[in-house]
Amino acid sequence: MSDTSSLERLLTRAEAVLARFEASLPPAPETPDWSAAVAFRWRSAAGRGRLQPVRHPHPIRLSDLENIDDQKERLVANTRQFVAGRGANNALLTGSRGSGKSSLVKAVLNEFSGRGLRLIEVDKDDLVDLPDIVDLLDGRPEKFVIFCDDLSFEAGETAYKALKSVLDGSVAAPPDNVLIYATSNRRHLMPEYFSENLDTTRVDDEIHPGEATEEKISLSERFGLWISFYPFSQDDYLAVARHWLRQFGVPAAEIESCEREALNWALGRGSRSGRVAWQFARDFAGRHGGRA
Repeated sequence: MSDTSSLERLLTRAEAVLARFEASLPPAPETPDWSAAVAFRWRSAAGRGRLQPVRHPHPIRLSDLENIDDQKERLVANTRQFVAGRGANNALLTGSRGSGKSSLVKAVLNEFSGRGLRLIEVDKDDLVDLPDIVDLLDGRPEKFVIFCDDLSFEAGETAYKALKSVLDGSVAAPPDNVLIYATSNRRHLMPEYFSENLDTTRVDDEIHPGEATEEKISLSERFGLWISFYPFSQDDYLAVARHWLRQFGVPAAEIESCEREALNWALGRGSRSGRVAWQFARDFAGRHGGRA
């Protein structure tokens, strides 16, 4: 009897310990209301992540994006294949700041949301939660683009390893209904240092990069589609500014007379880009009674 009683006490204590341990674990992510929105943000706090609906997604359209026709064509074609259930690639959009990378992804969502496309924005610091996010999406009828904006990694950061695994480095195959679209100002996503080049070796006529450099390059190579964006010329910048001035209801006569002011605005910011053109148009329309 004493042995039986001791075993029962031991089992009771073990169950109590397990209960406390389970209580300390972060709960499984909540299943969101998929009908609430076409865009979501992943929010993580106190070890718990959830998808937050974006009630008012950015309304930008493909027709609003000027001087990036080739980039539009390539990403739209890739997304069209994706929503149709055909082969498509994860996409890395790189290049000059303010040139339309993020806006293009948002415009693609607006173009294809009626065909079942959904977007989930994930901050760089939350990339470690990517496996949990993918598990939430697996088996859903919708098509999901996981959007990582302004993506780059500094020395010592490890979140990129979760991204590599989801792209194609895990033992589990990525779901057919999930793609990753990322934007960055640099193609290789991670900093490269001169000291790393010291590890480069030459064998016969072939150059073999060191392991650190090779790892950084391999992250970018996991994106099947690379789309590059370039600085705007003065004419490109003015064309975008005129487009937005028209969108904001500025009369044609005023648009033609504000070219010098638009150029001075860009000069003051040290950049001619689509973003700067939009900011100028918004300010000008606000000062002259437009509807911006």
